[in-house]
Amino acid sequence: MVAFSGGSETFLATRAHRAIVWVLIPLALMLIDTAAFGAEADPDVLRVSAIPDENPSEILRVYMPFADYLSKELGLRVQFVPVIDYAATVEALVAKKLDLVWYGGLTSVQAVRRTGGAATRLVMRQEDAAFTSVFVARRDSGIKNLSDLAGKTFAFGSVSSTSGHLMPRFFLLRHGIDPDRDFAKKPAFAGAHDSAALWVAAGKVDAAALNSLVWAKLVETKRIDVSRVAVFWTTPPYVDYAWTARTELSPALRERIVRAFLQLSYDNREHRRLLDLHRTKGYSRARDEDWRPIEDAAIASGLLK
Repeated sequence: MVAFSGGSETFLATRAHRAIVWVLIPLALMLIDTAAFGAEADPDVLRVSAIPDENPSEILRVYMPFADYLSKELGLRVQFVPVIDYAATVEALVAKKLDLVWYGGLTSVQAVRRTGGAATRLVMRQEDAAFTSVFVARRDSGIKNLSDLAGKTFAFGSVSSTSGHLMPRFFLLRHGIDPDRDFAKKPAFAGAHDSAALWVAAGKVDAAALNSLVWAKLVETKRIDVSRVAVFWTTPPYVDYAWTARTELSPALRERIVRAFLQLSYDNREHRRLLDLHRTKGYSRARDEDWRPIEDAAIASGLLK
């Protein structure tokens, strides 16, 4: 403010100064209020879940340790919430009853769509950049390739599974096989990857499609008899699973979650336990645009409009 020597000028300058101050103070308070009102409030409890692509006890065995790890790394209470089916994980994210979910490719697409874009993928396993599904059959079924499936019985995993339904269906259609027309009857849905393979072993169906990593675990743990059931076809690679969060979580919290996963190192004994549970050697940052081919495949297969 310029100081004037005359009394009246000084008085006028002071009045002008006061007027500016009284205009600026309410404006500043209004901006503070607006910032506070618009700020994203992070939850007191971070609610985490995962699509139930294996049996319930296995889901708890795998993901409870991740909840404990995130709680320590984020300095925040983290609760793992088991969910009964794939669709329920999507609806719970839409209803803001879940904050962070391990989704397959299709369910992550459904979550982004159902929330009107208010969901974003944070990290993926390194293996998920080039994921595959396997087709398995009993060795005595006579099934050696996809064309041999005509007139046979078949099982997918869950209706909403990327590796257990969407991509196997997509590749069947590309090979001229319509699952709703060419099998002995409509394909069955086992609900989970391990169940689909076990149905084949038990003779409930002739063949099935499932997640390649779950198949490897079934073989490794000897839950499947490879002398009776074998892989006869493997899909080309595609992008699949990702940890997906509500975008209402603050950018700062989302970044802390990303860093918690990215810092997991296979050279660290404690970290290795978590990585082995998720059957990966490490995580990488996810980009939402990489799931566009999954959305296109779902539309082409008639699973999305």
